[in-house]
Amino acid sequence: MKSLLLKSVFHNNEKYDVLIKGNRFEKIVKSEQKISFENVEEIDCSDFAIMPAFYNAHCHSAMTLFRGYADDKPLHEWLTKYIWPIEAKLNDRIVEVGSRLAVLEMIKSGTVFFSDMYYFREATMKVVEEMGIRATIGITIADMLTPPDLLEEHFNFLKAHTGESERVKLSVMPHAIYTNSEATFRRSVEIAKSENYVLHTHLSETEKEVQDCLNEYHCSPVELMEKYGAFDTDFVAAHCVHFTESDRKLFADAGATAVINPCSNLKLQSGIPDVIGMRKAKIPIALGTDGASSNNNLDMQEEMKMFALISNVYSGTNSISQQEILETATVCGARAFGWNDAGRIEEGFLADCILLDMKNERLCPNNSIVSNWIYGANSTAIDSVICNGKFVMRNRHVDGEEDIVKEAELCVKRLMK
Repeated sequence: MKSLLLKSVFHNNEKYDVLIKGNRFEKIVKSEQKISFENVEEIDCSDFAIMPAFYNAHCHSAMTLFRGYADDKPLHEWLTKYIWPIEAKLNDRIVEVGSRLAVLEMIKSGTVFFSDMYYFREATMKVVEEMGIRATIGITIADMLTPPDLLEEHFNFLKAHTGESERVKLSVMPHAIYTNSEATFRRSVEIAKSENYVLHTHLSETEKEVQDCLNEYHCSPVELMEKYGAFDTDFVAAHCVHFTESDRKLFADAGATAVINPCSNLKLQSGIPDVIGMRKAKIPIALGTDGASSNNNLDMQEEMKMFALISNVYSGTNSISQQEILETATVCGARAFGWNDAGRIEEGFLADCILLDMKNERLCPNNSIVSNWIYGANSTAIDSVICNGKFVMRNRHVDGEEDIVKEAELCVKRLMK
């Protein structure tokens, strides 16, 4: 198999030749060095810039089928009156169709990894394997929404490490403290520890969640995680909107990662997390889109820009640098879920990247490619996407994309009857 040579691609404000061998960046050298490589497919990238691909650290992929459904409701009403009732109609085939639409959308907007908290996990795993990207697939634990026999099957699935591969990992994902009993949440913690899984949950998303936790357990959700032993795992929490200063210190001391979902939090009226306070506390921050029914898309470039803007709410003179903002959407999400050699254009790292079309009007003028990518551009600037050393989108085209959209449209018509 030939290696890929991205010839004369714009990188770090200069032209580079980037050699991809197998699934990794083998060599990254300045084009002026004129090094020749053998047995390569040479691609003229003189009109392109290379950027790390996005890593979506929290989403519910198959909820793409609910895009635009039950809009403009606060979280608790949205979940209990609309989302949970329609989710009761789901099966593995519907989830496969929804996940395929989601992966298509993510690829076309530059994402090559997502952490998925949803149902019928094997259907989503199948889609990820077929479409060539990466994922951490959550085994969603919610004993208040799940029959006891199915709950046991979830834990057995985790013990067996079923379906893991080069591009697919599993994770223990108790949905939230308000959808699990104390016993089930503690059991989730124990299996994450014993089987060396990442533990991922929704945490401190709304004021109601925090107040209910205080009323029932006499502590904040973050403090409850400490009592449950969650901080003894590789712990990743989504949303983290309503952290107190003491919550931030406890969370930071545990080395846990906060996944911020600014678009969803604003749309569901959940609030704005104090990301500057998190940064001062030295909490690792990653980004996620949440589901397409609460965002309403899976576009990480939009999420990255919104994160940059909300950080200014609390920043004063302590704003987050553009490079740090880019890293929250790339390498930080990769690390949170154990992909420690991904998220950068660097020799030895996994060959996941996007090629931006420098002729796109939103990248002109090129006073700063990072600034343009965060603030000025959108996904239309992405020409091609590479994951694990292979093109998953080339010249704005993904194989089978027309059929994926058509099938999703038909599926939703049947589902909403």
